[in-house]
Amino acid sequence: MKAKLTISGRLPGLNEYISAERTNRHAAAKMKREAQQAVEWCVRSQLRGVRFAKPVRMAYRWFERDKKRDKDNVSAFGRKVIQDALVHTGVLKNDNWACVDGFSDQFEVDRKRPRIEVEIDDEQP
Repeated sequence: MKAKLTISGRLPGLNEYISAERTNRHAAAKMKREAQQAVEWCVRSQLRGVRFAKPVRMAYRWFERDKKRDKDNVSAFGRKVIQDALVHTGVLKNDNWACVDGFSDQFEVDRKRPRIEVEIDDEQP
């Protein structure tokens, strides 16, 4: 089975999260919670009834509005938020080694429509 999720806009980066954590751990927790809730809304509206029982591979396509943020800054915190949202909504049983075989990242610039596209695939290569 394959599924595709599109998240409009962009998520906070790892540097933003670390900065919030150093300033006030409650602010950092709020940042993650709000980002995860936004992703969960997308999951619930786009992946109704989708459940993966077998291990999955996830392909992320990050469309940034410019090249200002480092690629690892964009993807590290974003993957954490997205995978936690997929678990919380029941699409994935867990995001551990047994449930996620791996993931890949691809980066592009789209000034008019920044977004994140996630393809989830449980078919073995």
